[in-house]
Amino acid sequence: MTEPNSSPSITEATLASVADNGLWGPGAATVNPAVIDLGNGLLSALQGDETVQLPPELAELVAAVRRIATIGVPRITSGDGVRLSAFSIKLNGDQPRPVVIVPAGWSPVGWLPFVYAYLKLAQRGYHVLAYTPRGLGFPGWISTSEGHVDVAGPYDWADGSTVIDYAMEHFEPSRVGFLGESYGSGISQLVAAHDPANRVAAVVALSTWGNLATSLYANGTRHVKAVELLIGFTGGEKEDKFDAVTQEILDSFATGRNLDEVVAWGTERSPEAYADITNARGIPTFVSNTWHETLFPASSVIETFNRLNVPKQLNLWIGDHGAPEGAGLSGLLTHLPFPGLADPLREAYEFLDHHLLGVDNEAPNRRQVTNQVMFSYKTKPVLGGGQRITEAARREGHDSWADVTTGTEAWYLTGVNGDGDGALADKQNAGWSRSFTAGLETKATAVDEVLKTGQKEWTGNPRKYVLAEFERENLLVWSTDPLTGSGEAARRIRGAASVRLTVNSTEEAATLVAYLFDVAPDGTARIITHEPYTLTDLAPGEDITVDWQLQPAAYDVPVGHRVALVVNSRDQLYSYAAEQGTVTIGSPSGNESRLELPLG
Repeated sequence: MTEPNSSPSITEATLASVADNGLWGPGAATVNPAVIDLGNGLLSALQGDETVQLPPELAELVAAVRRIATIGVPRITSGDGVRLSAFSIKLNGDQPRPVVIVPAGWSPVGWLPFVYAYLKLAQRGYHVLAYTPRGLGFPGWISTSEGHVDVAGPYDWADGSTVIDYAMEHFEPSRVGFLGESYGSGISQLVAAHDPANRVAAVVALSTWGNLATSLYANGTRHVKAVELLIGFTGGEKEDKFDAVTQEILDSFATGRNLDEVVAWGTERSPEAYADITNARGIPTFVSNTWHETLFPASSVIETFNRLNVPKQLNLWIGDHGAPEGAGLSGLLTHLPFPGLADPLREAYEFLDHHLLGVDNEAPNRRQVTNQVMFSYKTKPVLGGGQRITEAARREGHDSWADVTTGTEAWYLTGVNGDGDGALADKQNAGWSRSFTAGLETKATAVDEVLKTGQKEWTGNPRKYVLAEFERENLLVWSTDPLTGSGEAARRIRGAASVRLTVNSTEEAATLVAYLFDVAPDGTARIITHEPYTLTDLAPGEDITVDWQLQPAAYDVPVGHRVALVVNSRDQLYSYAAEQGTVTIGSPSGNESRLELPLG
């Protein structure tokens, strides 16, 4: 891919694409072309190119920042000589101002997509210094950095401190804050914990991870699609972008070898591993993630957040990686496509304002945890198909994550009932077994497309499943009767559901993927949550009982709907243990198979 025209015309259609499609373009590993065009257009206009066509609001934003600041595109030389591409906004005048440092996300276009965010930060009173972490970017692009990708390792920590050194020399800031999206969010937390001079005063971590090891390898299952996507999103070939050591780690992950080494490598790159340092340094930390995250699942982020005892905030949103913040970082104007779209960035900026600028605002008064309830928005049909949000999804505040779940409800799996599926009953049910053929993907999947299915959820268009279309020879289904309850919600699912299954396989290994669905009276369904589990070293024909938690959720099941548990052996997101064989689920007395729902 070659660098696009540096001065494209930015139209309302460009902005509409950013709002609707977010950061992600067509194909598995591409950035939305509208996002690239917008970043390039803003950059060219900032550099004085008068041929760039911008909508009035953007033109006024560029003019306003040019009046109060000096724009730069420097190269910052790291300690080992690698030159990092950077973008800077230095506010005019002698008044001390804080600086917000923005490490770019894992992207082939580096810092370029978020020029709009840099301008908005400058308007709030910050110097801004964005940079592309080493190794990322298309060859020859202005936003590409030299070196090999370190995957948020020690070189990236040292680079972050070097960037702080540059900011101290060129801006003489009053305070230093970090804001990052995705890869940049993890680097932000890690630099804050490792900067030798302890100079980071606050961190905003958007679509972030807590433990990289468990994000990519949990319950004995590798998250292969996430790693494939990341390898393809660097802007070059794996052999060029990673050094020999990292290539060996990635190869081990891909083949399932030496996983202890992979886990150690990922743990070193995990903010969770340094939570005690973050606490000792007292670094206020703002965290954002999504319920249906396919790169860095929410459970790991929540676990890390719970370990922090600093001023902190956790927001959990509808959708997938980058969806809630993408439009706000790239170019979100005041005539918003739907209500609530501005909230993720507005609250993040207010957190920085309080801790860096000393603004007396709502940030310190917000509940520590705020959950957006899945699909509780109101929508209307739009011309051309799909839905548009007319009323924002409901959000619920809690003083801690421990307050999210207030009780649990057990549902016991049964044998086959009248329609060929099993039931979820309120009494223990033992002595049955049910089997399916393993090794094939089914229509019961977590997502159609990584990132993009969740982007559609965020804009009011969650995927609809049809329970009758699920291939019963390759999966098993259990469901409740239609649920009753007071008000509109029959069940308020809040937190992490768990399953207990007794498993018997004809093979020496088996992967199980458990999905929880909300099933409407017409048989259509929406996914609530899911999680895989892989068993190894099995003795074929012998039972083993396993328990595991699904990813957390905030979901209201309407009155008259059913809850369905679906179990299969393969999902495109994950590694799988066997390409053939038969898996049997049973319920022996004393170890009855069950689903436990968290309620709140």
